[in-house]
Amino acid sequence: MALPKSTQTAVIIGGGVIGLSVAYNLAKRKFGRIIILEKGLVGDGSSSRAAGIITGLLWSEPGVLARKKAFELYAELSLDLDGYKFQNVGCLNVFTPKSWPARERLLSLYERCGAPFEILNAAEMQTRWPALTPRNDFIGLFDRKGGYSEPHDYIPALTKRNRELGVDILEHQLVTDFVVRNGRVTGVKTNLATFEGDVVIGTVYSWTLPLIAKLGWRLPVKTFVHQRYVTRPLPLPVNIPAINAHPLYGYVRPAHGNRLLFGAELEETVEYKVPTMDWHMSLTASPEIKNVIVENFRSFTPDIMKTSWETEKVGLLTFSMDNEPILGPVSEFPGFYVAMAFHSGGFAYNPVAGYLMAEYVMDGTTTIDIRSFSPDRFRNPKAIDEYFTTRGQPERFDRRRH
Repeated sequence: MALPKSTQTAVIIGGGVIGLSVAYNLAKRKFGRIIILEKGLVGDGSSSRAAGIITGLLWSEPGVLARKKAFELYAELSLDLDGYKFQNVGCLNVFTPKSWPARERLLSLYERCGAPFEILNAAEMQTRWPALTPRNDFIGLFDRKGGYSEPHDYIPALTKRNRELGVDILEHQLVTDFVVRNGRVTGVKTNLATFEGDVVIGTVYSWTLPLIAKLGWRLPVKTFVHQRYVTRPLPLPVNIPAINAHPLYGYVRPAHGNRLLFGAELEETVEYKVPTMDWHMSLTASPEIKNVIVENFRSFTPDIMKTSWETEKVGLLTFSMDNEPILGPVSEFPGFYVAMAFHSGGFAYNPVAGYLMAEYVMDGTTTIDIRSFSPDRFRNPKAIDEYFTTRGQPERFDRRRH
């Protein structure tokens, strides 16, 4: 006879925002014992280096519906977490006449899914946000539900709430192997102990390949270097939305204390191969990136010229072969679930990723059809081989932003 969920144990690998969200949602549903294993400190990987931006105007129906739910969950989290509030400043997605038709074709999808949007020309953007001076041919797609979270507020608040709900968060636990019994994944071994449970959930991001290699499994994912910078305080408050500025190869949003947060990439985005599970994310950015930001954004956000850089953080983004997230049970390894490869949108997806994973674990199905996110979709070894031998991504992924 199956054990009731309240007496079962879930072992979660990874203490970033995805792992924390999975634990939170399981705990809210009174799953049973929940253990998070983090090889370093909570949030020490990509989560603390994230921009935290979210838009609901994505490129697939599952993504749009998932983000719609994420907005609801962020509103609930703003009430449930001490010291955290979702910053609902909206999200402006910027396009050129050349790039706009591809996004314009998705407007009917947004209407069908109930994702509100506005289309703005350059003059309308500048009237609404005088701090912006977009090029005359820029087209804006504004998501009024969008916005951002400050990682340094969100991560400690969600960690604290998990502990209040009884989640065991164990740091400095480096996973060294899986425990497999009769073909089923039943636990993991770390440098300090062995932890067994009824379900094991992998939520690591950049460490995906070294982790799943321990099962002899491959997923077509790659990691790419990402850098974000925060300016020193500006003289006056910054009144702009979060902005995915696709023509400028980057993004910008307000940050705490009248600051601006920028992220950008070089045209030749750098792929980074994480060697082992014990690798620590200690990366440095190319000095050229700062110059790229200033050059690309100086006419769009003139305020950038009124200050200087204060902080720099460098992390890794993880993309799957088809640029969609990987979330769900792994049929090849019963008892094992994964929530990985959220492109540059891990922070944006995290509330709903945790919500959907809790549904998979407790109900066996999800209220949003995310079969296209299934880890089982990658079944062609030849295609995976070709993916790993090809430089970069099969298509440019700059539009896969947040």
